[in-house]
Amino acid sequence: MSCANTAERHRDRQKELPRQDFERDEVAAAAEECGSQGDPEDQKRCSASLDNTPRGSWASSIFDLKNCAADSLLPSLLVRTAIEETDGRNEEQRKENRQREILALFPAPDEDEVVERCSIPEVPKEHFGQRMLVKCLSLKFEIEIEPIFGSLALYDVKEKKKISENFYFDLNSEHMKSLLRAHGAHPAISTLARSAVFSLTHPSPDIFLVIKLEKVLQQGDIGECCEPYMVLKETDGAKNKEKLEKLRGAAEQFCTRLGQYRMPFAWTAIHLLNIISSAGMLERETAESEGERRGTWNERKRKVHERMSVGEETCSFSNFRPATLTVTNFFKQEADRLSDEDLYKFLADMRRPSSVLRRLRPITALLKIDISPVPENPPYCLSPELLHVQPYPDLRVRPTKEILEFPLREVYVPHTTYRNLLYIYPQSLNFSSRQGSVRNIAVKLQFMAGEDPGQALPVIFGKSSCSEFVKEAYTAVVYHNKSPEFYEEFKLKIPANLTDNHHLLFIFYHVSCQQKQNTPLETPVGYTWIPLLQHGRLRTGQFCLPVSVDKPPASYSVLTPDVQLPGMKWVDSHKGVFNVELVAVSSVHTQDPFLDRFFTLTHVLEEYSFPFRLKDVVLTESNMESELKSSVGNLRVASLEPLVAFSHQVLNKLIQLTVQPPVLGGQIVNLGRAAFEAMAVMVNQIQKGLEGGHDQQGRNRLLSSYIFYVFHLPVGEPGLPETGSIPYATLSRTGGRPASLGLSRSKSISNSNPDLATSPDSSDEQAQKTLSSKGIDRSHSWVNSAYAPGGPKNVLRRNHPNSSTDLKQLLHEELALQWVVSASAVREAALHQAWFFFQLMVKSMAHHLFLCDKLEAPRKARFPRRFVDDISALVCAISTEIASRCQKDAELVEHLNSSLAFFLNDLLSLMDRGFVFHLLRSYYKQINTRLLATQNPNTLVALRMDFIRIVCSHEHYVPLNLPCSGLSPPASPSPSVSSATSQGSAFSSHTQDPRVANMFELSVAFRQQHFLAGLVLTELALILEPEAEG
Repeated sequence: MSCANTAERHRDRQKELPRQDFERDEVAAAAEECGSQGDPEDQKRCSASLDNTPRGSWASSIFDLKNCAADSLLPSLLVRTAIEETDGRNEEQRKENRQREILALFPAPDEDEVVERCSIPEVPKEHFGQRMLVKCLSLKFEIEIEPIFGSLALYDVKEKKKISENFYFDLNSEHMKSLLRAHGAHPAISTLARSAVFSLTHPSPDIFLVIKLEKVLQQGDIGECCEPYMVLKETDGAKNKEKLEKLRGAAEQFCTRLGQYRMPFAWTAIHLLNIISSAGMLERETAESEGERRGTWNERKRKVHERMSVGEETCSFSNFRPATLTVTNFFKQEADRLSDEDLYKFLADMRRPSSVLRRLRPITALLKIDISPVPENPPYCLSPELLHVQPYPDLRVRPTKEILEFPLREVYVPHTTYRNLLYIYPQSLNFSSRQGSVRNIAVKLQFMAGEDPGQALPVIFGKSSCSEFVKEAYTAVVYHNKSPEFYEEFKLKIPANLTDNHHLLFIFYHVSCQQKQNTPLETPVGYTWIPLLQHGRLRTGQFCLPVSVDKPPASYSVLTPDVQLPGMKWVDSHKGVFNVELVAVSSVHTQDPFLDRFFTLTHVLEEYSFPFRLKDVVLTESNMESELKSSVGNLRVASLEPLVAFSHQVLNKLIQLTVQPPVLGGQIVNLGRAAFEAMAVMVNQIQKGLEGGHDQQGRNRLLSSYIFYVFHLPVGEPGLPETGSIPYATLSRTGGRPASLGLSRSKSISNSNPDLATSPDSSDEQAQKTLSSKGIDRSHSWVNSAYAPGGPKNVLRRNHPNSSTDLKQLLHEELALQWVVSASAVREAALHQAWFFFQLMVKSMAHHLFLCDKLEAPRKARFPRRFVDDISALVCAISTEIASRCQKDAELVEHLNSSLAFFLNDLLSLMDRGFVFHLLRSYYKQINTRLLATQNPNTLVALRMDFIRIVCSHEHYVPLNLPCSGLSPPASPSPSVSSATSQGSAFSSHTQDPRVANMFELSVAFRQQHFLAGLVLTELALILEPEAEG
């Protein structure tokens, strides 16, 4: 009875629908009117009219050809145009004459509510904090008698840490530089830089810019050398002319004889908070009224300090006004207070109102420095490795150096550039027990590839006005001091492939400042060294080294100086007398024992170099499997910072072990389970350790960018190099595609209906188009160095039909299998990061289809049956977890639910849609079963709504709802005039056509033919009639 009433209501509703008048109806009405009026001759003339000629007739065609105007030519029809350009032009045309207010009454959803939107992750790039540009403009003293050299660095007083490398500058006049030309070659342009870019990841009000000055070594201590700068002036030329000439003559002699040596001179510091506070007050003063009292300078400065004490987050070095500073006072260096610990005491004292330094007699000078925020793309920049950073239009322009930051706290960013730098900091030397004339001590540093003196490598960065790289470098000399302290920083660009023969050689010289007959300029008084590799690892940290009086014997480089070599004489009975620190900033050396061991074992496996000694263990084919599984398991105890820094390499190695199982002793070693467990634990560590780096879907941005840009299947071809990382965009679900595509919208890439003919714009072709690389601006970025051997235009390479790949197993198949059979702990870890493994599987499937040339294959033949069964079991298991844990782990279930929905959305682009619809039914079955047993169904209903919302956001939603069978469409629900008057019309008949009736009913047949739309309408029906839930 209810069905009859419903059909009656539908018929009444159809009668109320407006009838549409089409062009054919108007022509027919005009013909009838012409036939009912006038004589037969008029009827003939009327029928011969072009307007009254029936459409589609032969006469109509003749009239059209004779009377119509020619169409405009399409000159670009056969012109080859880039896909991006065509898509962009089509996008602009679609926007023309578009109604902006068509959905004005429908409010835009909040960003948090758009569950179906998945943002494209950022391209992996080098980390930078807040950046600040410092330009050294000029340096003038009261008298000009000799060249002066300067350096800049940032220090944090509160943390007592140096937070940047040194920047060296030379502001001497050409006349002063000419005094040292005998001691150096033509200076490289990179050493002539006078501006530097500093980076601050953790800005704070405790940061100082420290400026240190040096001069050429001369006879006399620091106080004696500074005295003329304190008492003499160029303006008193007549009075001091004779003294100045004498000083210039002596300085010229010292520059000629001792020009390669330096001595400490003076220093000063700039509290960067003063720059920020001054800029901030200038901005506030512009907003204040003229009549408002602004207070004195001290009052405003005190208010700024109070604001800064609230929290470090208020301290910003990226948006202050540019300022030009004039520093007038320098403090002379004290021979016994040159260490960093003494510097921190001085800097802390400078912040006090009654500073002890202010009571000291200063050295009067005039140093002008310009400090400003860094523009977006500063030109003429050099990276810390002295590589050009684009834009760099002219190689002859004086460059700006980017200064490497030493962050206060850990920075969790993967390595995206090649960097292999070593910083050496000599700290102190104790030669008090050394016999002989050992007072003016200089330490010479060399990076040796062997023990022959000619094997010193030019890897030491030059300072200022010198060669770009040098083979040796000296510390500053403290006059007549047998136990000097040092403050130097030596920067080295070490080779990527270190050997046991590479070592640092320190030679200690006594420098004769006073010229005497038969007395050499420098006399070696000690030797020590540091082998750079120990058990395959780079040695870094603090060292207290013994110093040998005699020259080291042959084969010394493979031993440490702590070994008591026979026949050698040591200073102070072989005790440690020389303190030095080594700090590495490297994308080659992990500086973590567990990561080092893992990479070493995988390298030994790739090279198959057995036997291999690793510390106390000799690796052979028999014990390699256990050692490798142990190292894979120990990745969980690696430190988080190096684990994140080398996460791309670690994940690539684990994937390689999964898809290319090693062969040991003729037996295949299956490491799939160990690799899957290590990946699950590692992804969980990164996800939980970096809580602030998640998107709205709860995905870690670093891991998401790895899958999107870095991940690739380790495929090899005979005779061809292995493909590098393929950064490309695929299966994205955002409002905009990558810039390289120029498309306006992409939610997934599929051919939604496998029974439809492939069109020129089919999704499989789009998938091939999206296999294009993306680049970033920096010339030494990951795109142009470590990750893309083929350059920014590198694309995936299909296998030759007659070639075979080295793949033993497919990654997506192995991931699905290991996930299904995983144990409780590993299974739980994988569930927490299900999105990662789902996206990894989807991209592996897309790679596999492309590499195997299966994109044109029928969808049912793309993947083997065992993989399809594993996917079914996996989806069923996860659906069960969602249904059973929705009340206990709400946050986990919400993320798991959306991850599964996105996974099925992606599968619609790659697999048979009927199979994916069966997976949807499996999910609904699990949820509905749980709904019948729960007392609070709202949570499950909300999860189900979000799930279907994500699945239905597929870009080919409409084709996915088309029936697969060849059904003829029913009559139009809004009939025309002629069709309504036709005797064969379904609406004019008293008997309702069942096909038309089914269009207005949510029947089983409708839901089968329009599956996704049926799910959505079913949800709507349940909301409108909740009692019909059963």
